[in-house]
Amino acid sequence: MAAAFSSKNRETVLNNLKKGELDLLVIGGGVTGAGILLDAQTRGLNVGLVEMQDFAAGTSSRSTKLVHGGLRYLKQFEVKLVAEVGKERAIVYENAPHVTTPEWMLLPFYKGGTFGKFSTSIGLKVYDFLAGVKRKERRKMLSVGETLAKEPLLKKDQLLGGGYYVEYKTDDARLTLEIMKEAVDRGASAISYSKVTGFIYSGKKAVGAYVEDQLTGETHEIYAKKIVNATGPWVDLLREADRSKEGKEIHHTKGIHLVIDGSRFPLKQAVYYDTEDGRMVFAIPRGGKTYVGTTDTDYKGDLANPGMTEDDLHYVINTINFMFPSVNITKDDVESSWSGLRPLIHEPKKGPSEISRKDEVFHSPSGLLTIAGGKLTGYRKMAEKIVDLVAGQLKEEDGRSFPGCQTEHMELSGGKLGGSLNLKPFIAEKTDEGTALGLSPEKAKEMVYRFGTNIDEVYDILKTRGEEAKKYTMPKSLYAQLIYSIENEMACTPSDFLIRRISALYFDIDTVYAWKDEVYNAVADILGWSEEHKRNMIIDFEEQIRLSTEAI
Repeated sequence: MAAAFSSKNRETVLNNLKKGELDLLVIGGGVTGAGILLDAQTRGLNVGLVEMQDFAAGTSSRSTKLVHGGLRYLKQFEVKLVAEVGKERAIVYENAPHVTTPEWMLLPFYKGGTFGKFSTSIGLKVYDFLAGVKRKERRKMLSVGETLAKEPLLKKDQLLGGGYYVEYKTDDARLTLEIMKEAVDRGASAISYSKVTGFIYSGKKAVGAYVEDQLTGETHEIYAKKIVNATGPWVDLLREADRSKEGKEIHHTKGIHLVIDGSRFPLKQAVYYDTEDGRMVFAIPRGGKTYVGTTDTDYKGDLANPGMTEDDLHYVINTINFMFPSVNITKDDVESSWSGLRPLIHEPKKGPSEISRKDEVFHSPSGLLTIAGGKLTGYRKMAEKIVDLVAGQLKEEDGRSFPGCQTEHMELSGGKLGGSLNLKPFIAEKTDEGTALGLSPEKAKEMVYRFGTNIDEVYDILKTRGEEAKKYTMPKSLYAQLIYSIENEMACTPSDFLIRRISALYFDIDTVYAWKDEVYNAVADILGWSEEHKRNMIIDFEEQIRLSTEAI
């Protein structure tokens, strides 16, 4: 029997969603929607989720990949926001330590820069206090020599020292998937490539949605007592479909990141630095690569594929060469990139970087609830806010009582370790198991971090079905991950697998070029695609490669 979260099981999932009336239908499969699904399921609501693309295909796979408190928001006096998301960092880490790891961040300060020595010291101290940072991770202030010892590539001219503090690095798409998988494991229903094309009304109340399967073209009707619009950049389109887009609206800003091989940009240390125009940018080492971003510009184009312009490309390259003058990066050094949209709540007369990152809930006369704004780090609190609202409405309407939020100390799928302290010995043990199965120590470790406590299922595929990889002349490790992603993470296309399940398009472009044709063939066989469907999926992924490697 196919697993509840298998691409082979889509028809069953849709039938479950159509059965009777849900308490809550969540529209949008990014991190916010996934968080709402898990929160609602664990409180006892009958809940389901639909996503028009792949899970995390929008903003939730295109962030700076940090679960961070937003130090720069202190400058805007967003004290409550910093305190809330700062505390959430540690919660996200404990619940999924395999995909979220502490990362010491260096904040160099220069004569005439955004942060001076005093303001950096005070700012980081306040940051630690607001975020409730544990003693061993509290900020340190560094001399010029200590700062350059941490990162020798830094610009030396007028350097005054540095602040050293902890953020948390994550794989945003995999974090979203682990939240979603945990909800599904607990009985929720979630399906990708299922687009809401309109709402079903009883009188003026929205009581359901028309959902079109993007892979088969079939339309389904899903009924629910409550509907939440958590579609990120697309929230206003659904408010328009509900004829309730009034008052505040979404302001899209775009951020791009560049990926450069570590041989060309051998960054030792994650750095958060000033640009010449007074913005702040991250440069972060990851898996032999260095990625740098982000921009913050107004955006009005295609919401699904924002793309990188020549201006974006040169802006980020210029910031690199400004702060790390010895590396002399050119556009030829850029291996890959990604572009994402921030769905912020419009504030007149404010520039893109000045608009608040706070979330807000819009109430429609039809009963549709829309949540917009917010940050990756705050996904759990956003979910709690929405489910509190829904639970309160349901209690008023039919007298049912639901418990409060259950997710604060809830380990996510892949994170069943009994706390972050057990991560290191677990990684070591499972890496050894992987090498015993024929994997290189590097590949085994990479896979253990990727799948966490679900690695046993991937290893089982490697042991029992690894030989099938020969049919596609594909490495067994890649094949095992592909099978797991299809059968346990509802990957439906090469893009789903190579971009959001294993991050290869961004951080392992060589694997993409070496094995994409074999992946096309394997996915087509496993999911029984027609030649036309296969051709369309290939066109889609080749376009994703183009968007990632070329300026538009």
